[in-house]
Amino acid sequence: MARRGNSEGSIYKRKDGRWAAAVSQLGAKRRTLYGKTRQEVAKKLTGALRDKESGFPVVSERQTVEQFLNQWLDAAQPTVRHTTYVRYEEYVRLHINPIIGRLRLNRLTPQQVQNLYAKKLADGMSPTSVRHLHTVLHRALRQALRWGLTGRNVTEAVDPPRRAHFDHQPLTPDQARQFLSAAQGNRLEALYVLALTTGMRQGELLGLSWRDVDLDIGTIQVRSTLQQGGVLGEPKTPKSRRRINLPVMAVEALRKHRILQLKERMEAGSAWVESGFTFTNTVGNHVDADNLRLRSFSPLLERAGLPTIRFHDLRHTSATLLLSLGTNPKVVQELLGHSGIAVTMDVYSHVLPTMQQEAMSDMDKLLSA
Repeated sequence: MARRGNSEGSIYKRKDGRWAAAVSQLGAKRRTLYGKTRQEVAKKLTGALRDKESGFPVVSERQTVEQFLNQWLDAAQPTVRHTTYVRYEEYVRLHINPIIGRLRLNRLTPQQVQNLYAKKLADGMSPTSVRHLHTVLHRALRQALRWGLTGRNVTEAVDPPRRAHFDHQPLTPDQARQFLSAAQGNRLEALYVLALTTGMRQGELLGLSWRDVDLDIGTIQVRSTLQQGGVLGEPKTPKSRRRINLPVMAVEALRKHRILQLKERMEAGSAWVESGFTFTNTVGNHVDADNLRLRSFSPLLERAGLPTIRFHDLRHTSATLLLSLGTNPKVVQELLGHSGIAVTMDVYSHVLPTMQQEAMSDMDKLLSA
């Protein structure tokens, strides 16, 4: 048999009795494949050379889960939103790698992944967060399967925990009025008025620019969202790009806010940052989401004598109040920027039975003699 040429790989028997094949690549380290028999190694070598000929890297069988996930993150970063990438990276670095990162990728078992989920639950991670972790790992291993790095996606054989039921905490009409009363005079009063009247997401509010606000006709164009680290990104879904008609109280609050911002700009002088954001800190830069929650929103709830809720619950409050007023769910869907009416109907199903009862009562009145 003729000797193999350079970079074509070679098969040899080790002193420990195992067979091995070494494959070299241009500009990369040699990779070694192992097997119990010569035939097993020859089969692996044939596949590796085929992949090499097709332009795929020859990956060591000893590649760990951590090594692969780090490569996967690099490949995924340009294809996903910034906030999505940050979430992926945190799940990988903080939760996956410390437990299964050192395991060989091609020897990872469903039981090891199931144990990962069990440990995370035992450590206090919520079932919903573990499901998110499962989603990240499933997506990564699906890519490993496509790249030919593993024979199967082991997460397909693993059961993530059941989704925890989460009760939204919308404010009642009286509580909403208490909240707005407490917000009067706050430098971010207009932000809270918009949150309650339009149901805009926190990132959409913080990413709002004056160029997208028309106070003469009373509308807002949602074109971007402020993501983690002060990065402006695309709205959550295509439907999130939307035009919102403002109530009078929101227009008036924005007019007052603009005057306040101009005063702050004059006081800041050369320190002012021309960011163009509607809602800024005292020197014109974007408002940090954590600072908003800790320094403004939470103290505001306490001052109003209201229970502790998430900022996102203001969005739920807006939708619940609109639906309770008999607003068509399709209108609420468009206002909130949900991807479809099914999302609105599912999230706010607790409000809809009352609407149906009122509708049937109205039908009764209409058709009764």
